[in-house]
Amino acid sequence: MNPDNKLREDICIHAKSMFDRGLTVGSSGNISALMSDGRLLITPTGSCFGRLDPARLSVLENGRHVEGDAPTKEIPLHTAFFDTRPDTGAVVHLHCSNATALSVLPDTDPDNMLPAITAYGVMRLGKVKLLPYFMPGDDGMGDAVRALGGTRSAVILAHHGPVVAGKDLDTACYAMEELEETAKLILMTRGLSPNLLSPAQIQGLVEKFNVQWDD
Repeated sequence: MNPDNKLREDICIHAKSMFDRGLTVGSSGNISALMSDGRLLITPTGSCFGRLDPARLSVLENGRHVEGDAPTKEIPLHTAFFDTRPDTGAVVHLHCSNATALSVLPDTDPDNMLPAITAYGVMRLGKVKLLPYFMPGDDGMGDAVRALGGTRSAVILAHHGPVVAGKDLDTACYAMEELEETAKLILMTRGLSPNLLSPAQIQGLVEKFNVQWDD
């Protein structure tokens, strides 16, 4: 199969899987990925992850819509990751419940939203930054990501939801799922004084798996 056609199919497969498991609902969320020619393939505006059509995904060339249905209004959020993290091959943005709930709790650490409760949370996400509230579609979301200078692969927008960048589509989707599960574990154990990974254990993961941890 043509690699770009496979990418289209894979976006729809991942999207439906996440929709079917309740990680996103209605017409919320968006996914983008680089095509073989460097153009950006992205889910259309107002589309449901459970019913995406591979042939109707939006294609952007140098920021201009050239094929498919009208793209999501949150293009600046996606392109901010591609522009500041050169190894990015895909970006996933969801409105999943646990991560969003964590974004509005007053004692959440805005610089490191997910305490080190599992090894995979550290390995796949590094430190997750809390960004302030922006109206949906506000270009300020992209500006806030750019201001991080490529130091974070995952952020959570307050009152909105998480955004994760990865080297390819699978990596970004799996990291997003890890983020939501980690947020769920944190909420489940909140107020119970859970034993977290020690600084030495975190450092071991950072070194072995080349995790970007310090800003």
